[in-house]
Amino acid sequence: MTRQRLELSLALSNNPNTRPLIDGHVEAEGVRLVPTAVHPSEMFWRQLKFAEFDVSEMSMSSLLIATSKAPTPWVALPVFTTREFFHTRMLVHTAAGIETPADLRGKRVGVPEFQQTAAIWGRGVLQHEFGVKTPEIEWFMERPADKSHGGATGTAAPAGVTIHQIPPSTNIGEMLTTGELDATLLYLTSPNLVDRSRIDLSKDARVRPMFPDREAEGRRYYAKTGIYPINHTVVVRRSLLEQHPWIALNLYSAFAEAKNEVARQGELYLRNYVTTGLIGDDVKRALANDPMAYGVRAARNVLDTIGQYVHEQGLTVRRVGLEEIFAPSTMDL
Repeated sequence: MTRQRLELSLALSNNPNTRPLIDGHVEAEGVRLVPTAVHPSEMFWRQLKFAEFDVSEMSMSSLLIATSKAPTPWVALPVFTTREFFHTRMLVHTAAGIETPADLRGKRVGVPEFQQTAAIWGRGVLQHEFGVKTPEIEWFMERPADKSHGGATGTAAPAGVTIHQIPPSTNIGEMLTTGELDATLLYLTSPNLVDRSRIDLSKDARVRPMFPDREAEGRRYYAKTGIYPINHTVVVRRSLLEQHPWIALNLYSAFAEAKNEVARQGELYLRNYVTTGLIGDDVKRALANDPMAYGVRAARNVLDTIGQYVHEQGLTVRRVGLEEIFAPSTMDL
């Protein structure tokens, strides 16, 4: 007799490392996944507000914030679908007198969502690398309470921090080009239900990157700290894990296999270039390691750091332990 597979709804962003799960090339043992591709901004809001999906990506910061208040409907797997040096995405108005990150003190800075993980990483880097603390900046947030992650988790502005609500008649892009904002920590233009900026600023002479060479700043930061910031993890509905604890490791294995499949394709593509000497030793060394490694052990320093930043920026009243968010069977991975 064939055992019937457990059917679970799955929400993922358009991420290369998870695409084999969306297109069905990789399956989880004992589980039939029914996928939906959703922009992360919208996905997290829908999960935090309505708990729509059985399995999904989740904002690391929102999960930590919600867990600091009470047990959530979610249990995380140490699968980290998105990493980036988020502080390198800062944009500034050319007439704002901002030459270095330290010049952001006293400035008007936009952010789609104050509590989003990318913003927390950006503010953490501003504080620990450039000496600029969160209360020293006047913040302007684009998402309204009814469409924000903070609204869904009941998060208020931290003590001593000024956060203005950007009115629905405008957005970060418009305010940055007119000089109503001096800078933005992050700029999102992809169509979704919660972000409303749409202007392409890449060729606008009034706006420039804080870091003209983003890759160089990312390399500098990583060489100094060893941190490759994690943005998203994956969560499973807690009630499902309580009823079927075996799905935690089965799902983790499927996510790991999806990433490995993508990596194998990349290795095949690059192998000829490596063996014929067409790429240098720095690329060869990078290929020997996995900067996107899953598992608590491999990412503990990064996970501890985001937990620290969420707390020191006043968004949690206590430090949240990793054992509070990850499935017990995955803690030794």
